[in-house]
Amino acid sequence: MEIIVRGKNVDVNPALRQYAEKRLAKIGRYLRQSPPTCQVTLSIEREEHVVEVMVPLNGVLLRAEERNREAFSAVDAVVEKLERQFEKYKTKLQRRDKAEITPEAKSGEGEPSIVRVKHFVMKPMDPEEAATQMELLGHDFFVFENPETGTMNVVYRRKDGNYGLIQPE
Repeated sequence: MEIIVRGKNVDVNPALRQYAEKRLAKIGRYLRQSPPTCQVTLSIEREEHVVEVMVPLNGVLLRAEERNREAFSAVDAVVEKLERQFEKYKTKLQRRDKAEITPEAKSGEGEPSIVRVKHFVMKPMDPEEAATQMELLGHDFFVFENPETGTMNVVYRRKDGNYGLIQPE
């Protein structure tokens, strides 16, 4: 996996760069296909080190950000967060593949699901993929293009833990 480490308005010292590359190289074990490019941005905001990592993976963008007074601790925390995201992504793929093999199996039992549909004039993407992307990014909503309808949709997390989907009219 190619790891690009850069500083945002700050010079990254060689020790921190080497540490970030070493820790993030562990993520390569989660990847079966060609390794992606991992982009790491290090910055300092309000006396805290901010580490942001983005990994594009099969059309999905895994992103994690951590803040800490210690740069090395922030790197450790962001790697742990990315490892959890990879595990979650891998589990979702396995469940989807299992559901395709056994169509009578109900995927989504016990998991949050889309329970409310809102109509909103916007542009189009696939709700399940958007929900996965939203979870991987750690956001509360995700705007996406729906290839089936050719319109813009928004999937969002409800307070009860389920998902909502906003579709244009």
